[in-house]
Amino acid sequence: MRLHILGICGTFMGGVAALARELGHAVEGSDQNVYPPMSTQLEQLGIALASGYAPSNLGSGVDEVVIGNALSRGNPAVEHVLDAGLPYTSGAQWLAEHVLRGRETLAVAGTHGKTTTTALLAWLLEFAGRAPGFLVGGVPGNFGVSARLGTGREFVVEADEYDTAFFDKRSKFVHYRPTVAVLNNLEYDHADIFPDLAAIQRQFHHLVRTVPGRGRLIVNGEDPALAAVLAMGCWTPVERFGLVDAEGQPEALLPEGWVLDWTARLLVADGSRFLIAHRGVELGTVEWSLLGRHNVMNALAALAAASAVGCDARALLPAFAGFASAKRRLEVVGTARGVTVYDDFAHHPTAIHTTLAGLRARVGGARVIAVLEPRSNSMRLGAHADALAPALDPADATVFLHRPNLPWDAAKVVAAVRGIARTVPDVERLVATLAAEVREGDHVVFMSNGGFENAPRRFLAALQA
Repeated sequence: MRLHILGICGTFMGGVAALARELGHAVEGSDQNVYPPMSTQLEQLGIALASGYAPSNLGSGVDEVVIGNALSRGNPAVEHVLDAGLPYTSGAQWLAEHVLRGRETLAVAGTHGKTTTTALLAWLLEFAGRAPGFLVGGVPGNFGVSARLGTGREFVVEADEYDTAFFDKRSKFVHYRPTVAVLNNLEYDHADIFPDLAAIQRQFHHLVRTVPGRGRLIVNGEDPALAAVLAMGCWTPVERFGLVDAEGQPEALLPEGWVLDWTARLLVADGSRFLIAHRGVELGTVEWSLLGRHNVMNALAALAAASAVGCDARALLPAFAGFASAKRRLEVVGTARGVTVYDDFAHHPTAIHTTLAGLRARVGGARVIAVLEPRSNSMRLGAHADALAPALDPADATVFLHRPNLPWDAAKVVAAVRGIARTVPDVERLVATLAAEVREGDHVVFMSNGGFENAPRRFLAALQA
């Protein structure tokens, strides 16, 4: 079958392309914006890419068009597909029908941590000899590709709550019908499609409805928004995870009636070493390279999910030391002139804060500079503007890329930031400003859910020059 994928360079659609190619299909695609790591993966797979959405990109002989959720009515390629009567489907539906059917699917959902937890769960199953298939919204360091079929019965999928396509406004994850579902956390996001948190909770409950009674729900035991989701009805055994203090008491106030099945106690403040227990029985200590309380929660979720499909949790603990996180998750791009440069995907205030807090715990009093591109739909719409300044508290200085088309005034946010803060209008001036002001020992974190015009590496090159 010859497939043409519209929006092929998105992390999800690029993964679908890789799986389709592995299944033996002829795959090609179009996209407006092409940037690593997905563009690199597609090039290595020999998948032909066309720039833009001209109808001429869809040549004769295409058997089916897989349409990404970034495309809507009015897009020239979409209009051509409809007018020509070409068969079309969504990426999520294609995945469900051609890859997930007949597999034991483990789906990782949540506002934050999906990519890291999905990559980690796939690595734990690999360590256990399960040879899982997976689709991750990034490129996991242990595998070097964002997706593969695998030879085992398990398939791990990053389960996004964003809508499926212009013709299917349900969340992507309702297509996956998982045996095990991880509910990592839940906050308001995607302001372009969800009016409020309750609307997202309804979608999460649609996911809960699809998990069979023989399966398992792995749920953040500290999250009241998820408690409200389960209160709508639950037909599957639930295991909850969270952090405890030195006395074994939950660090957070738990929803009424909830207890923690899987717990971790931090042994060092930056989260690089912690003790795991299951229902009060200590399993052992984990030491790894990741930072932050949020990543310890991700670790608990992944371990609980692997246990739910029969893996020995205690035997998996050594695997954490060998875990290489997905690219752009506080990824060290390099060091020059004593300045360490990071590339990070954080774009929601909670993710920004937890990432910076984890780095702060690691570097102590060294200067941390956050460089932020407000690019996500929610960020550009100003939905998170009030929460943004407090999220940046762990940083000593902040630089915002304030493009002319940003529809909200960043001056109010800049004024509210605890440390030094400023805006610059383009990446060229951003790089020049930072290069002139950083000093030895600084840690500079670039944060965006897009390509950021390769700003981290351009800045590193400027330092090296």
